[in-house]
Amino acid sequence: MNNKHGALNEVLVELFNHVLDTESKAVITEEFKDISNNDMHIMEAIGIREPRNVSQIAKSMNVTVGTLTVNMNSLEKKGYILRERSTADKRVVFVTLTEKGRKAFFHHRDFHKAMIRAAVKDLDQDEMNALMNCLVKLNVFFKSGKVERDMQNE
Repeated sequence: MNNKHGALNEVLVELFNHVLDTESKAVITEEFKDISNNDMHIMEAIGIREPRNVSQIAKSMNVTVGTLTVNMNSLEKKGYILRERSTADKRVVFVTLTEKGRKAFFHHRDFHKAMIRAAVKDLDQDEMNALMNCLVKLNVFFKSGKVERDMQNE
């Protein structure tokens, strides 16, 4: 790894850790102390629009339905989500946020808005385009599964 790549790696690792730590501290307040950062991300995946089924949510989060169900049991007990079986197909379960869940959703969204404002505050359009291009490429790399294949070939 050359010096530029090493420095970039260091910044990305540090950034990732800071985002997780800062998000956890900012989002899990006294009001929301009964849930985790992961729970907030589940509520983000559920969203505030039309009800989503559990399979859609699991797919969008790249987790199994079984894993998601365990977390949803807890969120439902705490009053953040509602689950209802489809009247058309009893095998399908739709999930919506309760008023409490919507409040947590907006609280989490506000953290992300503040983070983005801070990240792009002094960027001109060319810098914004370059940042977006880099992040899209990084996202495509992570979504592709290429990470695991590349690591196995080393």
